[in-house]
Amino acid sequence: MTLDDLDFAGWRSLDASTARRLAEETARRVGGSVSEVGVGEHLGGPWHRVLVERDGQEFALIPGGRVTVGFDLAAWRPTAEQEADHAESLAQGLAYGPDLRAHLARVLSPRRTVTVPTVLMAVDAEALTEPPADLPDALAARGLRMPGADEWEHACGVGAGTLFRWGDACPLDRVPYDDSTGPHLDRNAFGLRIAYDTYSAELSQDPGAVHGGDGGESVCGGYGMFLGWLPLATANRNPSMADFVHGEDGADMWEDFSTRPVLPL
Repeated sequence: MTLDDLDFAGWRSLDASTARRLAEETARRVGGSVSEVGVGEHLGGPWHRVLVERDGQEFALIPGGRVTVGFDLAAWRPTAEQEADHAESLAQGLAYGPDLRAHLARVLSPRRTVTVPTVLMAVDAEALTEPPADLPDALAARGLRMPGADEWEHACGVGAGTLFRWGDACPLDRVPYDDSTGPHLDRNAFGLRIAYDTYSAELSQDPGAVHGGDGGESVCGGYGMFLGWLPLATANRNPSMADFVHGEDGADMWEDFSTRPVLPL
């Protein structure tokens, strides 16, 4: 297998020596160096994680191809505790629709199969230094670009069909900001620090989406425990926050947002 042939399905079947060879080929192609080739387990099988450093910035290798993203609401079964917590939020007028499923249908992207390229993606998001309209040109000057919304979801969820990148459950006695030991703080299988802080709010090429957090809106607004975790859901596109940052009200607030640069291969 060559780097040009690499896709997500093939990546899951590689041996360690092939993963190392592809890591080195990736680094050479972008003028960087391999900073990590790790071996672990993901989706019930062995998994390789590759990080490449270039110009002092660390990127993770994200194999693409035909991948599944979004969330399958029809197959999801909320726990009684999740429904009860949401009912409290609903009673206070802090939720959409008549029930939890209706709320999720409004904020999550649906389950679907898409095609995304194999890329390098920044391990850490970076704060915006330009307004959203000017960001593509600013990144292009560094040989980078914004991620597509589907690319972001694929990079975050790493093939998992669960609500969050770590599973369908979240603590219901605290919000992420108050949880210093939860799974949201672990790097994901690709090696990204992603969807770990609801005060984060990452922009993609889709002006209708904000990923990985809501700028702290749910915490400051006292939305409840489940809705306090929901901004970290892989498929959550936070449409109201997207309307804000790309609208007149958010015109002077863009410095509070971030993006996760992509280094094309």
